[in-house]
Amino acid sequence: MTANSVVLQTHGLVKRFGGITATDHVNLSISQGARHALIGPNGAGKTTLINLITGVLPQSEGRITLEGLDITDLAPHQRVRRGLVRTFQINQLFNGMTPLETLAMVVSQHKGLGAKWWQALGHNPSVVERCGQLMEQFRLTDVMHQRTEQMPYGKRRLLEMAIALACEPRVLILDEPVAGVPAGEREELLQTVSALPSDVSVVLIEHDMDLVFEFANRITVLVNGAVLTEGSPAEIAQDPQVKA
Repeated sequence: MTANSVVLQTHGLVKRFGGITATDHVNLSISQGARHALIGPNGAGKTTLINLITGVLPQSEGRITLEGLDITDLAPHQRVRRGLVRTFQINQLFNGMTPLETLAMVVSQHKGLGAKWWQALGHNPSVVERCGQLMEQFRLTDVMHQRTEQMPYGKRRLLEMAIALACEPRVLILDEPVAGVPAGEREELLQTVSALPSDVSVVLIEHDMDLVFEFANRITVLVNGAVLTEGSPAEIAQDPQVKA
């Protein structure tokens, strides 16, 4: 695959809720290794579009391809297995588990060890090694034995990203990763997002324009469920439609 090849593509994607068109013939192309931001006002249809791409919602029309394969009718977990992974705007974690337990379960599941994760944590060297790498990468070593519900909110967002990366994504969708994170915890999160592996294509949905322009090399602007414009950060910053 060449550096500029497309890994994820939507083809005329439409979602109607009764008489309301929430997603209006959206064509989106995500290149390999991209840092692609999806922006737009509240109600623009960003989350609906992501729910269609990840299989949470069925589309009314259109197709979705991942690395050239049609995934339009695959269930969400089948899309994850093929490398399309997301984090959620509202945290989806097991409150009673520690980061180490959580990651051991996810890594074991991904390696096909299923329900034997508690054995794998002590017995399978590859699981232990991968958990160690993820906790280091996502700055979780200091809270690895702490129950998730007791962790600072910024650390919980980092754990969500670690879980997503444990699934070995080809495309990683980050849904407002800094939403609700206190100012003091944001920098650690921003640095970690910036250091995500370059071979993983990242799609960022975010209202924080400083983060968008710092992170993205491509930006798509969504308004009323349709693509208003798309371009480099410099092009988007100068676009009169976007300014308006």
